[in-house]
Amino acid sequence: MKPFTYVRPAQVQDAIAAARGDGARYLAGGTTLVDLMRLEVMRPSAIVDVGRLPLAAIARDGDGIRIGAMARNTDVATHPLVVERYPVLAEAILAGASQQVRNMASVGGNLLQRTRCPYFRDPAVPCNKRAPRTGCSALDGYTRSHAILGTSESCIATHPSDMCVALAALDAVVHTRSGSRERAIPIGELHTMPGQHPEIENVLEHGELITHVALPPSPFAAHSRYVKVRDRAAFAFALASAAVGLDVADGRIRAARVALGGVATRPWRSPEAEESLVGQPPVRATFERAAAAAMVDAKPRRDNAFKVELAQRTVVRALELAWRKS
Repeated sequence: MKPFTYVRPAQVQDAIAAARGDGARYLAGGTTLVDLMRLEVMRPSAIVDVGRLPLAAIARDGDGIRIGAMARNTDVATHPLVVERYPVLAEAILAGASQQVRNMASVGGNLLQRTRCPYFRDPAVPCNKRAPRTGCSALDGYTRSHAILGTSESCIATHPSDMCVALAALDAVVHTRSGSRERAIPIGELHTMPGQHPEIENVLEHGELITHVALPPSPFAAHSRYVKVRDRAAFAFALASAAVGLDVADGRIRAARVALGGVATRPWRSPEAEESLVGQPPVRATFERAAAAAMVDAKPRRDNAFKVELAQRTVVRALELAWRKS
């Protein structure tokens, strides 16, 4: 492992100042960064530990909820406000990793966690995301776990987060600070598509610190569900997942949210699926049309072609569960 300096500031401004150097990286729970440092995929020259920053509160924010960036995943998933008002978020977090990892992992770290593509995690093979313009080994490799939405000829790595899929369905807003500048970034604008630059994964500037996530009130959040399909029941990443919400009145769907995980290069919101649901009765045929609409732009490869049907079935199941709950 490459030698590095380590600081543990107690105030937000001190952390931001310490992270200004080109090789500096923030450390929250460490569940991604430490792994990648051990693999020498990431080799920061300075670690800024943000674990002591006063950013862990979970509280009401008007009619919504404000979740601090340092809130642990377990605390978010079990918080009464989240369980009651945003059950899809609680379900998504509890579907991820293991209890031990959830006890350490933070909201801010989860938002920025990096892909589990095996080629990205292997410094011995080319990877555009790890080393720009060296090539994508996955294109001619084994692609069972890779993305079918949002891909490019430079990268087909899947975004790994469960939590981010739920946040996409909930119209979450990510708040950041950098020096005296503050930003409010809609979750759909945080993560970038790979295009020709898969090494750029989000719109944050170097040293910009996530401070909290705001969840707005919504008519469907309380009637939302998360469904995850994976190879084993625990500590496995999604082959396909869906976070959905329904607002139904007088036998018709007034509003809907559909976001997918395990199948795309970033948390994937599907406006096509949502539009197909509005004005329709909440029946299986409606849900199947929405699921088909969600996959209209899919570009599967040989080993992951099964994900098209799997994702559709996952969306239908999630919508059925959300409707029963409503």
